[in-house]
Amino acid sequence: MATRLPPCIVDVGTGYTKLGFAGNHEPQLIIPSAVAIKETARIGEQSQRRLCKGVEDLDFYIGDEAMEATGYAVKYPVRHGIVEDWDLMEKFMEQCIFKYLRAEPEDHYFLLTEPPLNTPENREYTAEIMFESFNVPGLYIAVQAVLSLAASWASRQVTERSLTGTVIDSGDGVTHADGYVIGSCIKHIPIAGRDITSFVQSLLREREPNIPPQMSMETAKAVKERYSYICPDIAKEFNKYDSDPAKWIKRYDSVNPVTNQPFSIDVGYERFLGPEIFFHPEFANPEFTTPISDAVDNVIQNCPIDVRRPLYKNIVLSGGSTMFKDFDRRLQRDVKRIVESRLRITEQLSGGRIKPKPIDVNVIAHKMQRYAVWFGGSMLASTVSIISLLLKCIIFLWNLTFTKSVTLKAEYEEKGPSICRHNPVFGAMA
Repeated sequence: MATRLPPCIVDVGTGYTKLGFAGNHEPQLIIPSAVAIKETARIGEQSQRRLCKGVEDLDFYIGDEAMEATGYAVKYPVRHGIVEDWDLMEKFMEQCIFKYLRAEPEDHYFLLTEPPLNTPENREYTAEIMFESFNVPGLYIAVQAVLSLAASWASRQVTERSLTGTVIDSGDGVTHADGYVIGSCIKHIPIAGRDITSFVQSLLREREPNIPPQMSMETAKAVKERYSYICPDIAKEFNKYDSDPAKWIKRYDSVNPVTNQPFSIDVGYERFLGPEIFFHPEFANPEFTTPISDAVDNVIQNCPIDVRRPLYKNIVLSGGSTMFKDFDRRLQRDVKRIVESRLRITEQLSGGRIKPKPIDVNVIAHKMQRYAVWFGGSMLASTVSIISLLLKCIIFLWNLTFTKSVTLKAEYEEKGPSICRHNPVFGAMA
């Protein structure tokens, strides 16, 4: 029966989890990646919770219910894209499958996602949970960058459907710049949606004393999502607001949930200063001063010389934190300036004897950008050739230009969780 039902696609992120079935354009469910548990003096640590086998172990909530549960401690099993608490992760997956997807795990293949260069141990833990706790018939763990590249084919900007490209994947907790498919050319950037929210929160705290303390983070998040955008020049943007504040300053209204009293704030410079930390990270993090445009250029320059031009030509955006207005234009302009400056220096050093061929820089934004990873997984798992291969119990997934391994239940029982240590995209990692 498993082969007749569509595979389940689960993309667990730091902030939100996207759930659905293969073949759909968008995830059916989007919930916070949070677990609310009852904590006592004796129960709380991961090692202690593992010993809890009674009713208390069943008393938990996930997603939106976790955020609203009173008297519970809200925990996040994923931090910076990596699972840190596997007990909570198992609880989270249980509710995702049975309560939200309403699926019988024995009847569906599962496609899960992982960040670039996820550890082999984490892949093993994932396999143990899915095969032993949920008894799934088949599992594939896909690299998020690969799925994002596949999802970019929905854009009209893409003239060649290629899996050669640079992926900027920025969600709530982590940002990656991936020069696919070279595993050594991956750059972790410690700036993402949650950092922008915290920065906006600090800006509002200094200027708006009317914000209730318990509403501080929620207000900053609402300001970021409703009003923020990327500006082309920060100095000119300041002058624009100073010359005509009535035109550019927005007003945000909300209600204090404790007192039920309404409050309102003016939103000014925060509109562009928040996402500006992508290009001036020193504003929020003095320990990291590399703009995202420089990080992208460094990633591509670390790749073999014969693939650099295709990587510049196919810079793909993925994730909610790349959805700011004009993010793609600003990134393309800044990367292009870096590339053109390098070409001019090369020509000058040669005394004019070398005329470098111009490099085409193209940053691709598309309609599937926000949920690119999930949509790419949906495309991959719904391919007709994939389903036919699964029906024949062949363990390879084909998607035009690359081959991926699917781990079946029988193979897991024969070889154990170590079978999932191997990452077919980056080569053996055992």
